Parts: sequence; structure tokens; C-alpha cells
Amino acid sequence: MQKPQFFRDPPRYPVESVDHALALMEMVRDFGRVRVSVAAELLGISVSTAHRLMAMLVYRGYAEQDASRRYVPGPAMGLTPAGLSWSAELRHRARTHMEQLTQQVGETSNLVILAGDAVRFLASVEHKHASQLDVAADAMPGQLDIVGDRRGVVLPADKASGGKAVLAQLSKEQVQSIFRRAAELRGAPVDTSRLDSLINELAIIRARGFAINFEATEVGVSAVAVAIHDGQGAPIAGLSVSIPQDRFSTVIDAGLIKQLTNTKAQLETSLDDFVVVE
Repeated sequence: MQKPQFFRDPPRYPVESVDHALALMEMVRDFGRVRVSVAAELLGISVSTAHRLMAMLVYRGYAEQDASRRYVPGPAMGLTPAGLSWSAELRHRARTHMEQLTQQVGETSNLVILAGDAVRFLASVEHKHASQLDVAADAMPGQLDIVGDRRGVVLPADKASGGKAVLAQLSKEQVQSIFRRAAELRGAPVDTSRLDSLINELAIIRARGFAINFEATEVGVSAVAVAIHDGQGAPIAGLSVSIPQDRFSTVIDAGLIKQLTNTKAQLETSLDDFVVVE
């Protein structure tokens, strides 16, 4: 008998942990709200194992916790693939500029693009501190030394500095459309109060030329970002620098904003012939 088209043979060398993580993702997608204890029972694994797997889904943006501590679909659930026809080229052109920026400021630089009401990290360049091991050994317990590589991570655009920098370049109507559409796809009401507050914040960001995230996406990490435009002046990406909160003020005082703005100008000059066509 011929197999139906949707039938799939199991892999010859299955990876159980990967299978469990994917099954968890499907539960979150299909059930809408999932308790770890229930997921563990359905998968036949320990609650602690389910917690660790769910933590990875949260980290990658495929799940998040609601007020009742249940897991619900995150911003990455249902995202369309990044436009590889242009994002790969953008990543390539930005790389050298990001490396120079990271070397100048001694912190991790990131390149992000909008994906609905979220941002997807296209690239990260970490600073390779010469005395990194010594710094780590001298750090206070719980103190973050370096912000790591964020490639592939998806975060809410209204919380990430890179997302806010790009959103600030859009019209009020465009921003409202993005968040109303995202709410509609999730079957949730639009938080009009939050949206109005965001639009006011974006006006301030647009006036000053950069966006800041004070530990809004990760405890102990803050970031500053600017919007990157293509050859026709369309905002296509956010360029950010992520900094452990304990040295945020020091890095700012050392001239981060000027260095970030200079890098933006240099990168946009290299994008004079680069136009994003959706």
C-alpha cells in the first residue's frame, strides 16, 4: 500500500532530546497554554527535564510564560523565514563594520531585523577580551562579564533596542498595523494603552536618534541601538550594542553613542546600492 504524502519514516538515529523539544513546541502551538507538569507527563519525562527543554524554547522565542506561569506561544512561533535573498547580503556587508564597532567599544554588537512584532537577530560579534579568563575569575557572583552571541534569537520588537530603533522610523499607522496584525494572529486583544505608550516612546527615540533597552529583555543586560537604512532610505535593520548593566554607564560615558552613530553612517554608506524589495 502506498504511504500517504504526510507519512514520515522515523529517522534511523533519533535524538530523543530534540524530539522532546519539538513535541513541546507543538504542544505550545496546538494547546495554546501548557503547564510543565502536564507536558512532562504526556512526554514521559521528568518535570526538571521538561523545565530545561522549555527554557530553551523561551530563550529562542518559541514560548513565553503568562501571568499564570503557563507557557504560551512566543514571538517566534509562526514567524515567516527571514528574507534570505537580502538578509544574507546585509549580514555580509555589516560584518566588518560590526567587528570594528565591537573592537572600539569592547562589547557585543548585534544586527536585527523586524519579523512582525518581533526582531530576529541576524548576527552578533562578541568582543574577545584578552584577559577574559582573568576577568571571569575576578567577577562578583552573578555578575555578567560578556553578553554572548544572540544569532537566531527572537525578541519582542517593542522591548529590544534594535526593534524600537527600527519601529521609530515607521509612521504611527504602520506601527499600529504591525501590532494589531500580530494580536489578530494570536487571537488576542490589542493592548491599546501599551500601544499608545509605545508610540509616544518611539517619537522620543526618533527625535534623539537612538533607542535604549534597560534590562527589558534580559536581567543584567542593557543595550543601545540605531536604525540602519538601505539605499533608498527605508529602515531595514537595527544595529545594537549589548552591555552588562553593571558597566552600562561607563560604556556610555566612554562615547558609545558617538561610536555607534559613526558606525551607522559608515554602514549606510556601504549600502548606497543596496535596496530591500519585500
